Amino acid sequence: MQRQTRITITSILFLIVVVLHIYGLIDKEILAFFTKPLLMVTLVLVYLVSVKRPNFWYVSALFFSFWGDVFLLFKDEFFLFGLASFLLAHILFIKISAGFLKKISIQKVVLISLPFVLYLLGLLYIIEENLGKMLIPVLIYGVTISCFGIVTLLNYIQEKTTENMWLFLGAFIFIISDSLIAINKFHEPKVIYSISIMLTYIVAQYLICKAVIVKESKK
Repeated sequence: MQRQTRITITSILFLIVVVLHIYGLIDKEILAFFTKPLLMVTLVLVYLVSVKRPNFWYVSALFFSFWGDVFLLFKDEFFLFGLASFLLAHILFIKISAGFLKKISIQKVVLISLPFVLYLLGLLYIIEENLGKMLIPVLIYGVTISCFGIVTLLNYIQEKTTENMWLFLGAFIFIISDSLIAINKFHEPKVIYSISIMLTYIVAQYLICKAVIVKESKK
C-alpha cells in the first residue's frame, strides 16, 4: 500500500472517531466513553504513517495524552492521574518545541511570557476559591502549559513558517481547552463545556501533529 494511501486511510479513521466522539458527547454518553481513548490511538497512526523516522518524544507525548484521556473518563476518581499524564505530555511537547529554537534574548522571553503569566494569574483568580488541595497541582500544570505556549510563540516569532504557526496555535488552543476544564471543574460546571473542551483539545492535538510531521519531513 502506498504511503499517501495509508495517510488518507488513517486520517479518515481519525476523522470518523472524532465525529463519533462528538456525537457521543451530544447524544450517546456510552459512545463518547469508548471513542475517547481512540482519539490518540488513531492520531498516532496518522503520525506514524506520515513520517519516515518517528520522533520518540512526540510518540511518548501522545502516549501520555492517551492515558490522560483514559484517566479523565473517570472524572473525580482519577483526575489527579489525568492531570499528571497531561503534565508529562506537555513537558515532552516543550522539549520538542525548544529543540526548534535558536539563540534567543532574555528580554524577548520576558516580553513574550508576560501575556501568558497574566492569563494564568487571571484564571487562578477565578477558580482559586474552589481549588483547595488542588491549588499546587493546578498551579504546576498551569505554569507548564504556559511554558509550552511561550516556547511555541518564540519559535513562530523566530521563524514565521506555516508549521510553526500550527504548533503555536496547537499550544494556544490547548491552553483554552485546559482553561475550560478548570472553569468547568472548579468554578461553574456547564454541559456545553464538555463539547467545547473536546473540540478544542482535538483541534490542538491535530495541529501539533501536523506541525511535527512537517518538521520531521524537513530533516
